[in-house]
Amino acid sequence: MELSIWSTYYYDMSPEDAVKELAKNGIRACELSDEHGEALLKRSDDVVATGRTFARFLREQNFSVPQGHLWLNIHICTDADAMEKLFRWVDLYEAIGIRNMVLHCDNLVGTTFSRQEKVEKNIEKLRILAEYIKDKDVTVCLENLRPHTPDEKELVDKNADDLLYIIERVGSNKFGICLDTGHLNLTDKNQREFILKAGSKLKALHIADNEGERDQHLMPFTCGKVDFCEVVRALREVGYDGLFNLEIPGEWRIPLELRAAKIRYIQSCYEYLMRCE
Repeated sequence: MELSIWSTYYYDMSPEDAVKELAKNGIRACELSDEHGEALLKRSDDVVATGRTFARFLREQNFSVPQGHLWLNIHICTDADAMEKLFRWVDLYEAIGIRNMVLHCDNLVGTTFSRQEKVEKNIEKLRILAEYIKDKDVTVCLENLRPHTPDEKELVDKNADDLLYIIERVGSNKFGICLDTGHLNLTDKNQREFILKAGSKLKALHIADNEGERDQHLMPFTCGKVDFCEVVRALREVGYDGLFNLEIPGEWRIPLELRAAKIRYIQSCYEYLMRCE
């Protein structure tokens, strides 16, 4: 597992400058955030050309971006033009060389549909996406989510069972799972069980911690409650070999010098975790 930090750790920079800053501080891979993905999309109507230009830049920097977050706030079931927009994101990311693309299901908040109806509506939309990517060398990684409001009591995607059910019903081998450890700490909590159930379908990680009350997006070994040694041991059991990617916007709104210092701490945490037995 290669250490990675979500590119929005440098939310105040362009995608290129964020990559340069990560590389300067010893990080050689990242997940492209949807903020930086959106910035690239806005550069030209020719998203493939934009992606190829960014890919050349990455090669020049000897930097890897194998994972990217698709549009974070997309509502695939309720936005009328969501799928067309999503196709542009997929084309951009494919041109960059991103192979694992993280996507949220739509929990249809504020609607009166039953939970099963919500699941079926997501499956219907994901089948459209499956058809679009069937000949592409990409995997769409569905992420486990957590409630954003008290009204979100029956999520369609809070654990591995939920995601595996959706993937099986979509009927495409182009779908996998992204585990968000912070989200899981706010719902089912059992990281090991999630990882073992996901198994070979686990293709991406959002490593983040919290105290169990809200999604704080903290790095490991601060005030959070996730047992990251348990996470690493379970990842080894299932043979996970993707990015060990930290999604930690809870750590970012500080001066550059201090962000660099936090990266040195993150690297020490990573080295420690890789020794967990």
